[in-house]
Amino acid sequence: MKLPVFRNYINGRWVNGSTTGLDENPSELDSPVGEYARGSAADTVEAIEAASAAFADWSLSSIQRRADILQTVGNELLARQDEIGLLLAREEGKTLPEAVAEVGRAGQIFRFYAGEALRIGGEQLASVRPGVSVEVSREPVGVVGIITPWNFPIAIPAWKIAPALAYGNTVVFKPAELVPGCAWVLADILHRAGIPAGVFNMVMGSGRLVGQNLVQHPEVAAISFTGSAGVGRQILDSASKRGAKVQLEMGGKNPLVVLNDADLDIAVQAAVNGSYFSTGQRCTASSRLIIEQGVYEPFLARLQQRLAALRVDNATQPGCDIGPVVDEKQLATNLDYLRIAEAEGARRLFGGELVSRASRGHYLQPALLTGTPQMRIAREEVFGPVAVAMPAESFEHALQLANDTEFGLCAGICTHSLRHASEFKRRSRSGMVMVNLPTAGVDYHVPFGGRRASSYGSREQGHHAIEFYTTVKTAYTAP
Repeated sequence: MKLPVFRNYINGRWVNGSTTGLDENPSELDSPVGEYARGSAADTVEAIEAASAAFADWSLSSIQRRADILQTVGNELLARQDEIGLLLAREEGKTLPEAVAEVGRAGQIFRFYAGEALRIGGEQLASVRPGVSVEVSREPVGVVGIITPWNFPIAIPAWKIAPALAYGNTVVFKPAELVPGCAWVLADILHRAGIPAGVFNMVMGSGRLVGQNLVQHPEVAAISFTGSAGVGRQILDSASKRGAKVQLEMGGKNPLVVLNDADLDIAVQAAVNGSYFSTGQRCTASSRLIIEQGVYEPFLARLQQRLAALRVDNATQPGCDIGPVVDEKQLATNLDYLRIAEAEGARRLFGGELVSRASRGHYLQPALLTGTPQMRIAREEVFGPVAVAMPAESFEHALQLANDTEFGLCAGICTHSLRHASEFKRRSRSGMVMVNLPTAGVDYHVPFGGRRASSYGSREQGHHAIEFYTTVKTAYTAP
């Protein structure tokens, strides 16, 4: 059977790459999803130049035109949720229900920004000088380079591309190489929705060729990146030197605190969902479980029972709770961290073993360990189905442990105490806080982002995205 080929999209045309790559299926390594075009440095420059040439017309285009295109994209994503969700599950390894839900979220994001395109506001103020009026307006920044990760292959591109287009920017999009199929589908929908040539471009390929050229090119006015902290710091260093706007989302080591007064059923469900669903491959995953001593043992006993009932299998199989790890490299990283943790004295309570299934894939049991705050397993982002549990002597001790990290994306607490919930929300050094909920799982219409090593720049999602994708102009008029 001939595999489909996912091609690049440059200046309104489908373009082959200089080489091709294989789009693997982590659930079925013997049944790849397709092949994809790997773009070159020249392809990237061509896409940037096309976006630059298209900017003038698009930035001054009718807001109704932008809204209509984004609405069309959102409607098609929602109408094709099941079909695209199956593709997503096959190439990323997310369970089918999670994959279908992600496509739905992407559709809702495009529809939300269709409305935002019609709500670009401004201000009219009186000047301190008689007879002079002052207008404050927002304008698009120009060409936006968008670099996205593999773990949310359609939702994260949606929440970057949709606001960029809504506010009048043009886009060059570099998706992760592990998920070219979802990127191609999104480009195809935008193409058929009527996006003008050059306004949206997609170039797949390596960070060294495509990503680096996006970051360094003088005509790219802004870079929005989601990925590792190391790459994010390199992008900031390179792009900021030439004055480009930079927005970074770079991961987390998120705590879930469980206090003595917590409902343990709610707490266990929050831990299982936050730590292990999506195979733990979420920057919002609660990889540190901080449990007050009074419920430490019963909580861990219930959590192990729940983990033992989870089914690890082919992501497309009915009843699958956890799909495979995304690729061989990430699987090796997970196993390395488990070995390092045990060498440092951590105790493995459950899981962490490779498992075999009917189809050959990267299957790993969810792992639960106990450890101390200074262990690497408690400080570094693993990005897999791995969580470490630590005891806390009190609420204050739990809060101190929760904040003891270089990251600051999300934090959660399970408690019936309004005082402790309020204190935790106020004193947590994170960008997002969850009470009696999993740390993973956010709404599409509200701001997303963290502090410290987790994020840099203005927030993503919701109306707050306007801060990154526009610049403010102040105009004075005298009669």
